[in-house]
Formats: sequence, structure tokens, C-alpha cells
Amino acid sequence: MRWTIPCFVLGAIVLPGAAATATALFEMPEGVESRWASFENPLGEKGKGGMANKGGKGAAFDSVKAGETKVLMDVQGGGVIHRMWFTLSTRGPQPLRSYVLRCYWDGAEKPAVEVPFGDFFGAIHGKMVAFESELFANPEGRSFNSYVPMPFRRAARVTFTNESSRDLDQLFYDINYTLQDNHGANMLYFHASWRRERWTELGRDFEILPRVEGRGRFLGAHIGILGHPDNRGWWGEGEVKMYVDGDTDFPTIVGTGTEDYVGTAYGQGEFAGRYQGSLLVDDAKRRYAFYRYHVPDPIYFHQDLRVTLQQMGGTGKKEVAQLLQKGVEIQPVTIHDSKQFVKLLEMDPIPDVRTDKSLPDAWTNFYRRDDVCAVAFFYMDRPENNLPPIAPVTARTEALLE
Repeated sequence: MRWTIPCFVLGAIVLPGAAATATALFEMPEGVESRWASFENPLGEKGKGGMANKGGKGAAFDSVKAGETKVLMDVQGGGVIHRMWFTLSTRGPQPLRSYVLRCYWDGAEKPAVEVPFGDFFGAIHGKMVAFESELFANPEGRSFNSYVPMPFRRAARVTFTNESSRDLDQLFYDINYTLQDNHGANMLYFHASWRRERWTELGRDFEILPRVEGRGRFLGAHIGILGHPDNRGWWGEGEVKMYVDGDTDFPTIVGTGTEDYVGTAYGQGEFAGRYQGSLLVDDAKRRYAFYRYHVPDPIYFHQDLRVTLQQMGGTGKKEVAQLLQKGVEIQPVTIHDSKQFVKLLEMDPIPDVRTDKSLPDAWTNFYRRDDVCAVAFFYMDRPENNLPPIAPVTARTEALLE
């Protein structure tokens, strides 16, 4: 008897709904060759690995000068990147935001992946912590692992750029991939983009993923928050919204709150799960980082997609009134206790929570402004996207905390 198990293989390498068998680990695929790219064999050439120093570990790492770009992988033909591993001699918040990882598929001039190195691998805000998830891992807080499958039809090129003002003395890496030409018509290319708003606009959702055009799948995000110094209370009341296939004013897909989006509730502590996690909760520095991957719950789009995070927090009504009295830029939106749920924005006129005695003395949600950043992961049916280039290094590294 042959048993079958559900398959959640990403990126249409195996079509959604297909089944993998329990014997897959010892079945030999046709026309597939295994390769690794590293400084010991950067082109992944057959029989050409480990030749430096007459085979005596002569090229385990290399330096990357300030302003220099290293080509880590440059392969012609079809294949799939299965795993990337890195470690660096310099790993602080400033350098990890200054280093840029780029991936180019099928000879495209524009990278499909263009992200700060640290944020991409889960070191959000450049803060490294030990964790393991379905797609990324940092076993002991000093390495970078990705298990995201990244297919290509004709070529793949991966680069590392040091945009910091200091040389990087040691970069170690290997990129594990297979050469194969058996991709089906539904194959999708992996993309990743990063953006940051130093302070978000009051009442305007932060765009995790600005609108992209094409067919594909939203895979998830790494998100970071630096709380505004004027704000108080809980920052994570905002809903994640997904505008799918022509949605305009309102989305098709919407969550219930930020901590709910990452699978927890009533606040958010530190944890690392297979598909969701919260890697950094630093109330003293108002610094937070979390992730969510849509692997068992696929988000498909057929024309376009836009993903946002509502900028909303909450605390008691008295504290909200105090913030308003001080002139802090917030806007109350709801008040609720066990008996009432008051939708302030639907009232005409909108009542003033500082003076209106009819409102319950209860939990109050309010729009607020914070420093928000995100890496968005997605697959599309084309090797390039319509997103702008990565922000300059000064904008990426401003106000980062050690």
C-alpha cells in the first residue's frame, strides 16, 4: 500500500492540491542535477569545487569592500534554488540594513528580489534572534537560512552588495540548487520587496505590498514596528487587508488585528512558529518584529494584488483623552466594553472622547502613527515586477537601535 500526504509545496513547483507520496525522499527524478554555489565553486561547475589552495579550504569566505557587489550565483539554464545559507563577520542593525540581496531570473535587468539582507532572513530591524520557521531559520542567532523555493527557466543570478561605509571582512555562503528543465506552464517566479515609512500617515494604511500586476500568490511578510515616542498603549489593533483582482476602496480579504494575523491574541509576546511568529517584543525601546507565511492558507491573485496594514492602536479612554489633550496626533475610532461597541466614525458629528459623558469609560481604539517596515514575499508569473527600487541606505538605516 502506498500512503499519500497533503503537499504544500510553494510557488507552483508542485501544483496546489497535488499529493506527495511517502516514498518521495527515495525516488529519483528524471533530468535533475544537484549543485551548490559558494566561493569554493561560485559557478557551480561540475568537478570544479574546492580547487583553491590545492583543495585545502582556500576559499571558504571572501571580503566585500564598501560599495562592492559580489556575484554569488550566475547560472544558465533552468533550475530551482532550494536553500541559501550565510554568515557574516559583521552583523549589527546598521550593516544588516546596509547590505542588499538581489536575485535576477531569466536574464531580467531588474531584480525580482531586492531587499535589505537582514530583514529578508528574519533579522527584522537588523536584530538577530534564534528561531526556526517553515521558510527561514537562524539556529543560534548568528546565521541566515532560507528554504524558500525559487525556480527559474533560463538563468539565475544572485548578488550581495555592501552599501555600508565599512568593509565586510568575511562573507560565508552557499546556495543549494538543482538544474532542471521540467517546469510546467504554471511555474511562478519568486519576488521579494522591502519598504519603510519613517512615520506613517494618520488614518492611512501602511502598504506591506504596493499594488503588483500579474498572476501569482502572496506568500507572506516580515514586519517591523518602531513605536512613535508620543504614543502610549497597545500598537497592534490594525487589520491586515488584501485588495485582490480589482478591489479599490475596500478589500476582499481582511483580518481582525495585527496580533491575530500572526496567530496569537490579546497582545503579542515573543514566539516562533512554523508559519507565524513574533521575534522581537521590546517595550522599553518600542521595537517589535513579527512574521506570517501563507503556506497552508494560499492567497492567489489573477490580475493584481495590494496588501496593507492598518495603523491603529488601543488603550483606555482616559489615556486616549490625555494624549489628545497633549496634542498627540491620534484619532479615536471605537470604544467598547462588555456591553457596548461604539463606532465613533459612523456618528455625526463624531463625539469628542475628552468631553462626551455618554461614552463608556472603556477600551478605545485609535489611529496612530509609527515607523513601519516590511519585506513582502510573493510569486508571480513573470520575472520582473512593477515596484520601485529599494530605498537609499540612509533611509533604510535612519534611527535604528542597537
